[in-house]
Amino acid sequence: MSTAEVARDFTRINQPLARIAADIDAMFEEVLVQPSDPSARLLNAMRHAAIGGGKRLRPLLACASADLFDVPRSLSLRAGLAVECIHVHSLIHDDLPCMDDDDLRRGKPTVHVAFDEATAVLAGDSLLALAFEILSDPATHPLAEVRVELVRDLAHAAGAFGMAGGQMLDLLPAYQPADMEAVARLQRLKTGALIGWSVECGAVLGRAGAEERLSLRGYAQNLGLAFQIADDLLDLTGDPSAVGKRLRKDGDQGKETFVTLLGADRARRQAEMLVDQAIEHLHPFAASAELLIAIARFSISRDR
Repeated sequence: MSTAEVARDFTRINQPLARIAADIDAMFEEVLVQPSDPSARLLNAMRHAAIGGGKRLRPLLACASADLFDVPRSLSLRAGLAVECIHVHSLIHDDLPCMDDDDLRRGKPTVHVAFDEATAVLAGDSLLALAFEILSDPATHPLAEVRVELVRDLAHAAGAFGMAGGQMLDLLPAYQPADMEAVARLQRLKTGALIGWSVECGAVLGRAGAEERLSLRGYAQNLGLAFQIADDLLDLTGDPSAVGKRLRKDGDQGKETFVTLLGADRARRQAEMLVDQAIEHLHPFAASAELLIAIARFSISRDR
């Protein structure tokens, strides 16, 4: 990808990213109101993790895919908020001493450092529950069958056959993937499942047909792997102050990644190829998919 193409895509995505970040922060402010009783500590911990920082890529994907089907932004933003709740929940728990034991996230102390470990667990659990409260509310969609499909699919993406299952594989000392397919399988679960839901929820909200859903699923699968390769490259070569968290962890722990298996140059080319394939899946949507195309390119050009 040329420097001019990267600059163009950053220009195309900067405003939508800034808008979605402001919208999601405002929605978190609304749903995470601090009570005037001892439970305020839990709400403060949730606010600490959820408000400010982060790329908000998953909510942006939700809104961009929903725009293909003329879904009102008021509905797609609620889906985006729900998936961001799940994502933040996963970050809180990933950072715990029993998992990655990190003390910095999005440029701030992690929740168990800023508060304590028990509060961090409860904050993560509460955000997980909040996601499904949001999706099941009629304000997310007037049709109950649409809300049920969103809840069911997100529960699957977040659970043992999705994100949590991928994290489990990543924690098992005996599970040490030594080939591309094994690493790809782990990342399809740990990272790709939520990205897939974020893309496909727009089709659910818009009651899209099977062919349109298949195209978006192909886009999401390629995007998820490209996004993870970019993360692996950032872990190796990124600036911790820009990324906002501790880097070089995978190498320190001896974990196999796309970068350790392929080398940085081949991994970067693989990510570019995956982005090209993702964009090809959007062909049926023509110019309507311009933002999704820019997101795909941004996913491997970002510095955090």
